[in-house]
Amino acid sequence: MFRLDGMNALVTGASGGIGSAVATALAMQGARVALSGSNGEKLRVFREQLNEEIGAAEHGDHVEITCNLSDTTQVEELIPATLDTLGGIDILVNNAGITRDNLAMRMKDEEWDQVVSINLEAAFRLMRASARPMMKARFGRIINITSVVGHTGNPGQMNYCAAKAGLTGMTKSFAQEVASRGITANCVAPGFIRTAMTTALDEKQTETINARIPMGKMGEGADIGAAVSYLASREAGYITGETLHVNGGMAMV
Repeated sequence: MFRLDGMNALVTGASGGIGSAVATALAMQGARVALSGSNGEKLRVFREQLNEEIGAAEHGDHVEITCNLSDTTQVEELIPATLDTLGGIDILVNNAGITRDNLAMRMKDEEWDQVVSINLEAAFRLMRASARPMMKARFGRIINITSVVGHTGNPGQMNYCAAKAGLTGMTKSFAQEVASRGITANCVAPGFIRTAMTTALDEKQTETINARIPMGKMGEGADIGAAVSYLASREAGYITGETLHVNGGMAMV
């Protein structure tokens, strides 16, 4: 159950903490994964690790495709490159994202523009580009990684919260447009997840965060990977336009 054998997946931001966990989970379930990100060296190392530790999918090795999501031309070339490399695309995971935190009254235009461009606009372009091959195949899974703060808001993150909330609304609209073609579009909204960024916090900061979470601990990247794998599966074919919250009860939306 929930196997992804024979499927091709593209994961953006694949060399990051959550992105690598998502890519690993998809590969473990049998998908062939195209790893995308802006750091070619990190992608290469991760791709080699994935092929060595998990092994290639039955229909080919996992691959890497370098792409800077702040460059519109590169974004527009990513889906065609994925089709050329994998031969098709069944699963698109828009995971890549950046933060440029600041209070609203101090936020610079470029801090707003950068976050919206990568977190929202690039996801739109990739969803639009992937729609045609998925519609032709009459099958597709779009999974957008949003955030708990896209639903609750967070001081100092107006740009990030707006982009993540926008991604949720965009997903619902897309889901309605393509549902009749066998394509689903859903979101996974992580809460606090243990990554390199959170492990750099001191003990007091960690305790403060954990106190806000009913389960008393941060989640793991594997928790997000499991949620994405489920929504990517054939068994999840009657779920679309939804957001799966993975936050340990921090926000029961």
